[in-house]
Amino acid sequence: MSTAEQSSGPWWQPSRERLVRVGVLLWLAVVYTALWGDLSVANVLAGLAVGTIVMIALPLPKMPVTGRFQPFAIVQAIVIGTYYAIESSLQIAWFALRPGPPPVSGVLRVGLSTRSDLVLVLATDLLNLIPGTMVLEIDRARCLVYVHVLDVGSEKAVEKFYRQTRTLERLLIIAFERSVPKPPLRKR
Repeated sequence: MSTAEQSSGPWWQPSRERLVRVGVLLWLAVVYTALWGDLSVANVLAGLAVGTIVMIALPLPKMPVTGRFQPFAIVQAIVIGTYYAIESSLQIAWFALRPGPPPVSGVLRVGLSTRSDLVLVLATDLLNLIPGTMVLEIDRARCLVYVHVLDVGSEKAVEKFYRQTRTLERLLIIAFERSVPKPPLRKR
């Protein structure tokens, strides 16, 4: 038995890596079908074929799939992220309609506490989805993100941005990262 078979088992038994590959294939087929705009058996089969060719010709790098999945935290992150996006959209509309000078904008550095590349990417994606913010640079080595923020005119606005970012990151960490065991207490 080869090393690959020992580590992941027979081909018919599901493993995390196989489930991820099947998920990617199905996602590519859904995108292909959506691009054609017609849900038919032929388009779904063609999407699966094109997805298979893409996965073979352009394989993604191996990424460790570790951690756990907490659906409730994902739902919370989506709801809170949507709320932040709506709130920010209304704020931008107010800035556009109100008389007076434009708001003071700037670049803020955000230190993230995640250990996962997945959480880092999802956090930056959520920040980019919120109107008035745009991620400019990601420093993976130091886990820093530089974000252009539309309104940094007051300490209250800056603190609000940091609070929102910490909330979204915390929910994503809860949703995807494996919990770290606490060190044992030492007796003195």
